[in-house]
Amino acid sequence: MTDKLFLADKLRSGQAVVTGWSLLSEPMVPELFARAGYDAVTIDLQHGMYDFDDACTTLAAIALGGAHRIARIPVGDNALAGRLVDMGAECLIAPMINSRKEAEEFARAVKYPPDGERSWSPFRAAMLSEQTSDQYLKNANRQTLALAMIETEEAMDALDDILTVDSLDGVFVGPSDLSLALSKGEALDPNGARTSEACADIAEKTLAAGKLAGIFCLNADKVEEAYHQGFRLMSHGIDTIFLDHSARTCLREVAWLGDVKDRPETGY
Repeated sequence: MTDKLFLADKLRSGQAVVTGWSLLSEPMVPELFARAGYDAVTIDLQHGMYDFDDACTTLAAIALGGAHRIARIPVGDNALAGRLVDMGAECLIAPMINSRKEAEEFARAVKYPPDGERSWSPFRAAMLSEQTSDQYLKNANRQTLALAMIETEEAMDALDDILTVDSLDGVFVGPSDLSLALSKGEALDPNGARTSEACADIAEKTLAAGKLAGIFCLNADKVEEAYHQGFRLMSHGIDTIFLDHSARTCLREVAWLGDVKDRPETGY
C-alpha cells in the first residue's frame, strides 16, 4: 500500500474513499485506475466479465498499483466471498441482500470465528497486505469489510434488522436497482429526487447504527451529494464508459477526414 492505513481504517475514521469500478477482466485496467490515484478499485463479479481466476490476478495488480481492493460477488455466492478475501480483497460487496438472515450468512462467510465461519487459508491475502499469518489473523475481522447492498423495497423495509447484524460492517446502495424498485419497474432513475431521498434515509439509519455507508455514483455531482448525506465509500468512474467516451472523443478529433457517425453512448 502507499500508506499503512487499511481501507477499513480510512472509512471508520470518516475519510472519503473514491473507488473506480471495473467490469473488464483485464488486470492492467484496474492497475491503471490505481496508478492514476484512485483510493480503491472495485472488480465486479456480478455484472462484469470477471471469474475467480481473473479476480485473483487483478487483486494483485490493484495492490501493485497502490490502491485498496474491493470485489462485488454474484447474488448469493457467499462461498466465493470467502475465496476472494483469501485472495486479498479488503472489502466484499454482496448484491440483493433483502433480509437479516441473508446479511448474516454473507457476513459470516467473510469473518473468522467467533464473528463468522470463514475457513483458514489467507496466505495470499496476508502477502498482499504485507502481514505475517499471525498478524493477519489478529486483524482480519476488523480489516476485512462486509457490505450488504440495499437496492430493493424488501431491503429498505428490513434495513433496521439488517443493521443489527454484528458481523456486518455496513451497507452499499445500488441506486439504479433501487429506483426500479421504487417505481415498480416503470423507470430507471438513479439520480432522481425520490431515489436521492431513499439513499439519504439509508445513510442516516446506517450511521445511527454505527455502520459504514457506501454507494454507487454515476457522476461527480452524485459523489458530492452522497458525501453530504453521510456516505464515505463512493464509486465514480467505470472502465467500459471511460473507453467508450475516449474512443468517441478521439474519432471526433479527426472527423475532418470523413463522416463520423454519431452513435448512442453507452452508460447506466
